[in-house]
Amino acid sequence: MTKSSTLNRDTEAIAYQLPQPAGMIADLLVPGGAQIDCDERLWVPQGENVWFRPVSFAPGQGFYINYLRVRGAGVLSRHRHNGAVHAFTHRGTWRYLEHDWVATPGDYAFEPPGETHTLVIPDGVSEMITLFFVTGGYVYVDPHGKAMGYEDCFTKMAAAREHYAACGLGADYVDRLVVGG
Repeated sequence: MTKSSTLNRDTEAIAYQLPQPAGMIADLLVPGGAQIDCDERLWVPQGENVWFRPVSFAPGQGFYINYLRVRGAGVLSRHRHNGAVHAFTHRGTWRYLEHDWVATPGDYAFEPPGETHTLVIPDGVSEMITLFFVTGGYVYVDPHGKAMGYEDCFTKMAAAREHYAACGLGADYVDRLVVGG
């Protein structure tokens, strides 16, 4: 163990005494942010049998983090990413038509900027929940790449505000999920 990784209760249990870097944004703690079995009102409807649960929005940093929940099998969407995506599967399975792998609970997947793929929930899957860390946004496309729509941090925030206002949490509930907010 190095000195920096050992705990010396007499000298190391002292808060950092200097100012943080100039211009640094505020940190963020989202109580219960990693819970997927939670208040149903936190799940924002996105389509038939599809919801997302925001964990954080970082409009000034160009990313957002959310859980995606799908109940039932089928093709969810075809989309092209303009930034990197990191995905951690918690429940169920999912795959992309363009790849031969299947994501199962405990798996991590990396999706590179520029990739276009078609998200599928296989037959027999009653519920899929995956945590996605999305940099930038993505464009929904047809099989030949024609743009059909898009999603990014701003569209996700707007959908969450509308849903939270309607379900009684209040539109300002989103504010507690904004990095640097």
